[in-house]
Amino acid sequence: MWGRFGSGPDTTDHTDAEVAVTDSTETPTPPRFDPLIGRTHLLPAPTNLDAEPLRYRFVGGNNDGESVPHAALAEAAAVAVNRLGPALATYNLGGSALGYEPLREFVAEALTTRASTPTDAGDVLITSGSLQALDLVNEALVQPGETVLVEQATYGGMLSRLNRAGIRWRGVALDGQGIVVDDLERVLTELAAEGIRPRYLYTIPTVQNPTGSVLPLERRLAILDVARRNRLAIFEDDCYADLQWDGDRPPTFRALDDGGGQVIYCGSFSKSVAPALRVGYIVADRPMLAQLVALKTDAGTGALEQLTLAEFAPAHFNAHVENLKARLRHKAGVMVDAVRTEFGSSVEIEPPLGGIYVWLTFDDGVDTDALAAPAAAAGVEFNPGSGWSADADDGRRRLRLCFGDQSDEDIRTGVATLARIAREMTAG
Repeated sequence: MWGRFGSGPDTTDHTDAEVAVTDSTETPTPPRFDPLIGRTHLLPAPTNLDAEPLRYRFVGGNNDGESVPHAALAEAAAVAVNRLGPALATYNLGGSALGYEPLREFVAEALTTRASTPTDAGDVLITSGSLQALDLVNEALVQPGETVLVEQATYGGMLSRLNRAGIRWRGVALDGQGIVVDDLERVLTELAAEGIRPRYLYTIPTVQNPTGSVLPLERRLAILDVARRNRLAIFEDDCYADLQWDGDRPPTFRALDDGGGQVIYCGSFSKSVAPALRVGYIVADRPMLAQLVALKTDAGTGALEQLTLAEFAPAHFNAHVENLKARLRHKAGVMVDAVRTEFGSSVEIEPPLGGIYVWLTFDDGVDTDALAAPAAAAGVEFNPGSGWSADADDGRRRLRLCFGDQSDEDIRTGVATLARIAREMTAG
């Protein structure tokens, strides 16, 4: 018999009990079956189910907890369920596969009045969050290996979905106001020379994620003209538009298209009311909606959320959003001041025009991917820019910070801690 580590003959004396165990004829326990064997290389890294939230959590799309209108939502839910409870016995509440009609009517009215986008309830599809909207549009319009256009800095959730679906993307340059029209023309010309016609342009024009910019009307018109000349669909993600601080909200691409069929629009209640309410929506022409409904495999977006929002929104939405914007604008100021104080000239930051994020740009050579682990060890979590950039290498010198659910004190202390870790890395 060999020793425990296989280092040579085992000359240790054994007790009677040990011999009895050795001589046992019991059937050994088989190894636990793992159904993932041979699959893990095809899947994303598994989630650590035991991970504790970090103290300074500047990630995700979390919002201001004190601004969630929980009392009004609770009252709305009770009223709606008491009135329509029997309808829960049927999928889609026994109604249209497009979603609960009173909620679609509110979305249509809000877009008409708040976004200068005349909309009919029949043009609205309720989705299980805006993430489902992204999945449905991608499945309908793009095959693996085909190409779409995205903004150079863009929503990381979209990039991960494109990557998982085998869809290629090409980035279009941004400046402080959004998409650079000349660069859009350049990218389309280069792709045409390669024999590639992109399936759509994905854009977040109003309170862009992650930069917080707002695309001016003149550029919207120019981009729509480019799209028409190149027969390019526009997929407009307007999830943060209700959180624009100041000024008139520009007309959506959907409104400017004026029935041309060029634009598919999506929005969400996640940022304007609460992220845990997984309710988004798509606005598109009827033939497109009919195809998207055929691809929707969830048997209908959650009815309780739809009933609650439809009861809550007509009476409370506008006032709630004004209160939320004031809270978020204050937090944005705290975050911008903290970054400027702690990082000084080593970081570029443009104050956002709305939303819940700031976007930081460091000097060339700084790697925010490498910063993530030591920052986490110090209790700070952020989104490295590589996951939010069409060009991951260029994005490594950038990072995104969410201030939505953080207190003023935690914003200041968390940013100071992050700056200290960054200085230590640079000095090392």
